[in-house]
Amino acid sequence: MSTPIQKRYEDIHFVDSTRPVWNYSLFSDEDIRNFQQGTHYRLYDMFGSHPMEVLGKAGYYFAVWAPNATYVSVIGHFNKWDSEAHPLFVRLEKSGIWEGFIPGITKGEAYKYHIHGFEGVKMDKGDPYANFWEKRPYTASITWDLDYVWKDAEWMGKRGPHNSLQAPWSVYEVHLASWMRPDPNDEETYNTYDQMRELLVPYVKDMGFTHVELMPVMEHPFDGSWGYQGTGYFAPTSRFGDPQGFMGLVNAFHEAGIGVLLDWVPSHFPYDAHGLFQFDGANTYEYADMRKGFHPDWNSYIFNYRRGEVKSFLISNARFWLDRFHADGMRVDAVSSLLKLNYSRQKGQWEPNEFGGDGNIEAIAFIKDLNETIFRDFPDVQTIAEEATDWPGVSRPTFAGGLGFGMKWMMGWMHDTLNYFKTDPINRKGMQDHFTFSMIYYYDENFMLPLSHDEVVHGKSPMIYKMPGDEWQKFANLRLLYSYMFTHPGGKLLFMGNEFGSTTEWNYKRELPWYLLQFDPHRLLKDCVRDLNGLLRGQPALYEDQFSENGFEWTDLNHRDESVVVYRRRGKLAENDLLIILNMTPVVRRDWKITAAGKSAWKEIFNSDDKKYWGTGDTFNPDPRVVMVDKNQDRYEIFVHLPPLGAIVLK
Repeated sequence: MSTPIQKRYEDIHFVDSTRPVWNYSLFSDEDIRNFQQGTHYRLYDMFGSHPMEVLGKAGYYFAVWAPNATYVSVIGHFNKWDSEAHPLFVRLEKSGIWEGFIPGITKGEAYKYHIHGFEGVKMDKGDPYANFWEKRPYTASITWDLDYVWKDAEWMGKRGPHNSLQAPWSVYEVHLASWMRPDPNDEETYNTYDQMRELLVPYVKDMGFTHVELMPVMEHPFDGSWGYQGTGYFAPTSRFGDPQGFMGLVNAFHEAGIGVLLDWVPSHFPYDAHGLFQFDGANTYEYADMRKGFHPDWNSYIFNYRRGEVKSFLISNARFWLDRFHADGMRVDAVSSLLKLNYSRQKGQWEPNEFGGDGNIEAIAFIKDLNETIFRDFPDVQTIAEEATDWPGVSRPTFAGGLGFGMKWMMGWMHDTLNYFKTDPINRKGMQDHFTFSMIYYYDENFMLPLSHDEVVHGKSPMIYKMPGDEWQKFANLRLLYSYMFTHPGGKLLFMGNEFGSTTEWNYKRELPWYLLQFDPHRLLKDCVRDLNGLLRGQPALYEDQFSENGFEWTDLNHRDESVVVYRRRGKLAENDLLIILNMTPVVRRDWKITAAGKSAWKEIFNSDDKKYWGTGDTFNPDPRVVMVDKNQDRYEIFVHLPPLGAIVLK
């Protein structure tokens, strides 16, 4: 039917018209070996519930891994939740796989697995591989299919250049529930996936972002976890519709020329009774040793990366979203917590590895296999690590000793930049070294610059209120910060609401304060971000060599007292070079002299102080004066007027 599966028939017969078929399996012996060894990466073709016909009878095949179980059955409305009506059978004695085909089951049936587990404990569990779940607070899985007619073939065939490291990356991070709601203040109202196609896709396209990053859309029971405490790893959340609705949203982004990144959480899972925790009464998916298996920060449980079946589950899950939902990449959450045995643990709360170090060796091996598999099977996507330590080679190939990610969030840049811009301009001269520090270690990784959801919650204040000064200065500072961000090497990421200067911290219960767009400062800040996206996409010097030393050079760091910084972004063609001048104080500076090589004529192509962005509009450079000072070295003096708290870009 809808899923490419392997069928194996051995003495198939029906016990009666409704009970499972004996000796029917989608698993070959090789599948089971690979599953157990941690090398089976298409488990979604076999585990879970799959529609099919057997001996002319339509129904669903079920398969679940419960190695400590002594009895497993499928329960649901279709059998009045009778735990004895539809037992499953063990595929092989030591495989832990319980399976069976139940005729008569139709699409849309709620079901769970009833399990007699370790030491006789009885429990009802959702299907770890289910593609659809009941909307919370209900917790059953739902039989479904993934039939969908994709219309993004053109995108899929040409997306490689769009997703490459030599392309512009401007990512709009979105929490689907709270971006916009039918009722702005009612957390129980949601736009559907179909409505998001009509609202979100045109907005992201109009704003000029190259990619959208969706905070976890995988099924999760608690809204307040923002999706980071998941129970349905193979299902888009039912809050907004069915799997086909989410496919339609991805398809619409692709038809609009926008890549889709999914936030993915392989680091931990919650203890909800219907989820993965103690799935068959024992530590099946999590480490049994709670020094490794419990996460103190999030009150959750950590996957056992040593166990082959768990590794196969996780890598299959990552492939699933790239394969069945056409995702363009995965932003992998909390990588630091995977790598370090002592992450958020005090002395005595963790045990060193066999070599005496603090690295989680099996988790490191899992990450490397994950990235090798993804880039082997989907060479035109990206994996992006949220990793906040100085772990070496996060975005370097595994063959060179790295972890194999395509990019890494540049958390140091984020902290240093926000600390700089929070500082009163009169004191910024003493912080220039902090401001410029990012370029000291920039080339160690392929960095993405994140101003994410984490920076506008939990009392950290919205972006606009991080800025010092009166209202005009706050907006000028924020435009200056964004101008710096978009002209700094690397990918860019802005959380929703940052683009128009939200005046409230993000609250997942409410939609963004869209009413602010009736006010000029906010509406015109949004226009500035749109134009910065256009600048990024339209100027090859800003992205062609964004991870290479060839793409950037400091031009002037010698005016610390005035807090004026100048740098050049280089394109592969010299004619595309740009000069960026940042004036970090509210002082207008006339006829500011810049010495630069190679160009006898420049023009201003961006000015963050333009009136169209709610700037003063008083200081601009329609025709900068250029004077040759050294013909042999091809050096020139360029005289420009610097706007207050402003950035200008010359080409």
